[in-house]
Amino acid sequence: MTSPACHGLIDTRFGPVAAWLDARGALLRLLFNPTPEQLEKHACRRDDAALAEVARQLAEYQAGERQNFDLPLAPLGTPFQQKVWAALRAIPYGHTLSYSELALALGTPDGARAVGRANATNPIALIVPCHRVLGADGSLTGYAGGLPLKAALLRFELERSAPPGLFGG
Repeated sequence: MTSPACHGLIDTRFGPVAAWLDARGALLRLLFNPTPEQLEKHACRRDDAALAEVARQLAEYQAGERQNFDLPLAPLGTPFQQKVWAALRAIPYGHTLSYSELALALGTPDGARAVGRANATNPIALIVPCHRVLGADGSLTGYAGGLPLKAALLRFELERSAPPGLFGG
């Protein structure tokens, strides 16, 4: 198991973010609004400067200038979780899928619950866009950062990806 080499804190329009890097500089974890317990659980040297590229890309996302992240990632998970997380990265900015649609795309048509569990364990919020997955009826369902944050991220992306004229654009 890879241990985090360092972590840092980044302010965003969606709240504070904590991020952890491994010794190679790959992102292991990114959490919105981290609790003291989460920071302690993943304790390691604090080095905000090491997270400069993560911070830069998050700033570009917030400014509406970035729709895809280009960062080295090293999330820890099972082969199935890795497969789900890779599929999440393929969901286009401003679009959503249901858990069932994602399961079907992964070749497991009866696997919506398993996909949901893998989605829930995604350690790299936003950059691995688990917020783009909805319930079968289009409803917002669980999000580690809370449903208000999930709604804010989806609204932010929808407003920036909508054709001109919608949402006052």
